[in-house]
Amino acid sequence: MNRLIAIELQKIWKNKASKILTLTYFILLSFIALIASIKFDIGIFKFHLAEMGIFNFPFIWHFNTYVAAWLKFFLAIVIVSMMANEYSYGTLKQNLIDGLSKKEFILSKFLTVVLFAFCSTIFVFVMTLILGFSFSSYTEAGIVFSHLDYLLAFFVKLTGFFSFCLFLGILVKRSAFALGFLLVWSIIEGIVKGILAFKIFPNSNTHETIMQFLPLEAMSNLIIEPFTRLSVVKNIGTQMGVENVKDYDVNYLSILIVLIWTFLFVFFSYKLLKKRDL
Repeated sequence: MNRLIAIELQKIWKNKASKILTLTYFILLSFIALIASIKFDIGIFKFHLAEMGIFNFPFIWHFNTYVAAWLKFFLAIVIVSMMANEYSYGTLKQNLIDGLSKKEFILSKFLTVVLFAFCSTIFVFVMTLILGFSFSSYTEAGIVFSHLDYLLAFFVKLTGFFSFCLFLGILVKRSAFALGFLLVWSIIEGIVKGILAFKIFPNSNTHETIMQFLPLEAMSNLIIEPFTRLSVVKNIGTQMGVENVKDYDVNYLSILIVLIWTFLFVFFSYKLLKKRDL
């Protein structure tokens, strides 16, 4: 297993573009800390994010994992490029000639996906602890380490998304087309959601029940946006007569759905590679 990961990491590190994108991703993750410095004072209107409680435990686990998840597209480019380069440079065929089985090849890619997701999760965990202890009003252990299931949701979300990218990279063989397909699929899910919500089930939430089983929607449901949880936003909503009924907790059904999709993406990646004449 270590040998398979070592092979993949060596390929990524020797590719200048992949190396730069990977480093950029982790550098940008650390920039979440800069949010604390966002401050506007315009007359009587004062806006300071750190003072709004976004870095208070346990809310910070929700906020940081949600924001960090948006940066996953940098590693998505690395993963689809990783597969495209296998075809372009002939390293896939060479690996198979050298004795690597197709199953081991897919396993090496999936282990790399899991490693990226795991390293991202550890990075966010450490960064959140640093920011939380620096700015949070609550530092009791029981509060600090509550709601850690957001980290689990973050890890599962990244693993599922990167597995989807891996599948697309094998399916399409070209990184640009694979990323284009990812965009098209997200648009398709959006169209389906709109049709279900406004045309077929306009007076119920049935569309949400159906949509939760689609891959990107299921990944999106793992970590709900945290901003409407802030007291200042709630107060504005109350004054406007808008009732907030969102459930912000991690949905374990969504975790199960994403894990199933992850298995399917890896399984079909192997089946595609097995059937292909390389």
